[in-house]
Amino acid sequence: MRMRLSFGALALSAALVALLGCDRGSKPALVDGPAPDFTVQDAGRTVSLHDFRGKVVVLNFWATWCPPCVEEMPSLVALQSKPQVKDKVQIFAVSLDQDESAYRKFLAEYHIDILTVRDPSQQSTKHYATTGFPETFIIDANGILRRKFIGPVDWTKPEIIAYLQSI
Repeated sequence: MRMRLSFGALALSAALVALLGCDRGSKPALVDGPAPDFTVQDAGRTVSLHDFRGKVVVLNFWATWCPPCVEEMPSLVALQSKPQVKDKVQIFAVSLDQDESAYRKFLAEYHIDILTVRDPSQQSTKHYATTGFPETFIIDANGILRRKFIGPVDWTKPEIIAYLQSI
Protein backbone atom coordinates (compact mmCIF):
# COMPACT_ATOMS: atom_id res chain seq x y z
CA MET A 1 0.00 0.00 0.00
CA ARG A 2 2.82 2.33 0.84
CA MET A 3 4.46 1.85 -2.57
CA ARG A 4 1.16 2.49 -4.29
CA LEU A 5 0.79 5.85 -2.52
CA SER A 6 4.34 6.82 -3.34
CA PHE A 7 3.91 5.85 -6.97
CA GLY A 8 0.52 7.61 -7.14
CA ALA A 9 1.92 10.77 -5.54
CA LEU A 10 4.87 10.71 -7.93
CA ALA A 11 2.60 10.24 -10.94
CA LEU A 12 0.30 13.06 -9.80
CA SER A 13 3.26 15.38 -9.25
CA ALA A 14 4.69 14.60 -12.68
CA ALA A 15 1.31 15.21 -14.32
CA LEU A 16 0.92 18.57 -12.58
CA VAL A 17 4.41 19.69 -13.57
CA ALA A 18 3.78 18.65 -17.18
CA LEU A 19 0.44 20.44 -17.33
CA LEU A 20 1.71 23.64 -15.75
CA GLY A 21 4.88 23.65 -17.83
CA CYS A 22 2.97 23.28 -21.10
CA ASP A 23 0.38 26.00 -20.61
CA ARG A 24 1.28 28.53 -23.29
CA GLY A 25 -2.23 29.68 -24.06
CA SER A 26 -4.45 28.81 -26.98
CA LYS A 27 -2.40 30.46 -29.72
CA PRO A 28 1.19 31.49 -30.46
CA ALA A 29 2.12 34.91 -29.08
CA LEU A 30 2.38 36.71 -32.43
CA VAL A 31 -0.91 35.45 -33.90
CA ASP A 32 -3.55 38.17 -34.46
CA GLY A 33 -0.95 40.92 -34.18
CA PRO A 34 1.05 42.80 -36.79
CA ALA A 35 3.56 40.56 -38.54
CA PRO A 36 7.07 41.78 -37.73
CA ASP A 37 8.57 43.42 -40.80
CA PHE A 38 12.09 42.54 -41.92
CA THR A 39 14.34 42.78 -44.95
CA VAL A 40 16.53 39.99 -46.29
CA GLN A 41 19.33 40.49 -48.76
CA ASP A 42 21.34 37.81 -50.47
CA ALA A 43 23.59 37.81 -53.53
CA GLY A 44 20.60 37.87 -55.87
CA ARG A 45 18.06 40.26 -54.34
CA THR A 46 16.73 42.30 -51.47
CA VAL A 47 13.20 41.57 -50.26
CA SER A 48 11.14 43.14 -47.47
CA LEU A 49 8.02 41.64 -46.01
CA HIS A 50 6.16 44.93 -46.42
CA ASP A 51 6.65 44.62 -50.22
CA PHE A 52 3.72 42.19 -50.19
CA ARG A 53 1.13 44.32 -48.40
CA GLY A 54 -2.20 43.71 -50.11
CA LYS A 55 -1.52 39.98 -50.60
CA VAL A 56 -1.77 37.03 -48.29
CA VAL A 57 1.81 35.96 -47.50
CA VAL A 58 2.92 32.41 -46.80
CA LEU A 59 6.20 33.14 -44.99
CA ASN A 60 8.21 29.94 -44.85
CA PHE A 61 11.53 29.46 -43.03
CA TRP A 62 13.41 26.49 -44.48
CA ALA A 63 16.83 25.04 -45.37
CA THR A 64 18.21 22.54 -47.85
CA TRP A 65 19.78 20.48 -45.03
CA CYS A 66 16.35 20.04 -43.37
CA PRO A 67 14.61 16.84 -44.61
CA PRO A 68 11.08 18.00 -43.64
CA CYS A 69 11.74 21.29 -45.46
CA VAL A 70 12.82 19.44 -48.59
CA GLU A 71 9.69 17.24 -48.29
CA GLU A 72 7.46 20.33 -48.06
CA MET A 73 9.02 22.44 -50.83
CA PRO A 74 7.22 20.83 -53.83
CA SER A 75 3.83 21.63 -52.31
CA LEU A 76 4.83 25.28 -51.82
CA VAL A 77 5.85 25.44 -55.47
CA ALA A 78 2.55 23.80 -56.48
CA LEU A 79 0.55 26.19 -54.28
CA GLN A 80 2.02 29.26 -55.96
CA SER A 81 0.88 27.99 -59.37
CA LYS A 82 -2.73 27.25 -58.32
CA PRO A 83 -5.04 29.57 -60.29
CA GLN A 84 -7.27 30.19 -57.27
CA VAL A 85 -4.38 31.66 -55.23
CA LYS A 86 -1.95 32.85 -57.91
CA ASP A 87 -2.93 36.53 -57.76
CA LYS A 88 -3.89 36.67 -54.08
CA VAL A 89 -1.10 34.74 -52.31
CA GLN A 90 2.65 35.37 -52.25
CA ILE A 91 5.00 32.64 -51.08
CA PHE A 92 8.06 34.15 -49.40
CA ALA A 93 10.52 31.38 -48.53
CA VAL A 94 13.51 32.38 -46.42
CA SER A 95 16.37 29.89 -46.65
CA LEU A 96 18.64 29.60 -43.63
CA ASP A 97 21.40 27.90 -45.56
CA GLN A 98 24.97 28.91 -44.81
CA ASP A 99 26.31 27.31 -47.97
CA GLU A 100 25.27 29.42 -50.96
CA SER A 101 26.38 26.83 -53.54
CA ALA A 102 24.28 24.09 -51.89
CA TYR A 103 21.31 26.48 -51.84
CA ARG A 104 21.70 27.45 -55.52
CA LYS A 105 22.20 23.81 -56.53
CA PHE A 106 19.02 22.80 -54.68
CA LEU A 107 16.97 25.55 -56.35
CA ALA A 108 18.18 24.52 -59.81
CA GLU A 109 17.97 20.76 -59.27
CA TYR A 110 14.42 20.82 -57.89
CA HIS A 111 13.15 23.65 -60.14
CA ILE A 112 12.18 25.87 -57.22
CA ASP A 113 10.55 28.88 -58.85
CA ILE A 114 8.92 30.51 -55.84
CA LEU A 115 10.37 33.62 -54.24
CA THR A 116 13.16 32.47 -51.97
CA VAL A 117 15.96 34.51 -50.42
CA ARG A 118 18.88 33.15 -48.43
CA ASP A 119 19.44 34.52 -44.91
CA PRO A 120 22.59 32.77 -43.63
CA SER A 121 22.71 35.01 -40.55
CA GLN A 122 19.19 33.83 -39.63
CA GLN A 123 18.34 37.34 -38.46
CA SER A 124 14.85 37.10 -39.95
CA THR A 125 13.92 34.14 -37.75
CA LYS A 126 14.50 36.18 -34.58
CA HIS A 127 11.47 38.35 -35.39
CA TYR A 128 9.27 35.25 -35.38
CA ALA A 129 10.86 33.29 -32.53
CA THR A 130 11.15 30.17 -34.66
CA THR A 131 11.93 26.95 -32.85
CA GLY A 132 12.58 24.56 -35.73
CA PHE A 133 12.21 24.17 -39.44
CA PRO A 134 10.17 24.30 -41.49
CA GLU A 135 8.03 26.93 -39.80
CA THR A 136 5.45 28.85 -41.78
CA PHE A 137 3.46 31.94 -40.93
CA ILE A 138 0.30 33.08 -42.71
CA ILE A 139 0.00 36.86 -42.91
CA ASP A 140 -3.17 38.48 -44.21
CA ALA A 141 -3.31 41.27 -46.81
CA ASN A 142 -3.30 43.89 -44.02
CA GLY A 143 -0.09 42.57 -42.48
CA ILE A 144 -1.71 40.71 -39.57
CA LEU A 145 -0.24 37.34 -38.65
CA ARG A 146 -3.11 34.84 -38.74
CA ARG A 147 -1.57 31.38 -38.33
CA LYS A 148 1.62 29.51 -37.57
CA PHE A 149 2.45 26.05 -38.86
CA ILE A 150 5.30 24.02 -37.37
CA GLY A 151 6.61 21.19 -39.52
CA PRO A 152 5.91 20.24 -43.12
CA VAL A 153 2.49 20.95 -44.59
CA ASP A 154 0.89 19.78 -47.81
CA TRP A 155 0.02 23.24 -49.16
CA THR A 156 -2.09 21.79 -51.96
CA LYS A 157 -4.76 20.32 -49.68
CA PRO A 158 -8.20 21.77 -50.47
CA GLU A 159 -8.70 22.93 -46.88
CA ILE A 160 -5.42 24.89 -46.94
CA ILE A 161 -6.31 26.54 -50.25
CA ALA A 162 -9.81 27.36 -48.95
CA TYR A 163 -8.28 28.88 -45.82
CA LEU A 164 -5.89 31.05 -47.83
CA GLN A 165 -8.76 32.21 -50.04
CA SER A 166 -10.87 33.07 -46.99
CA ILE A 167 -8.47 35.53 -45.38
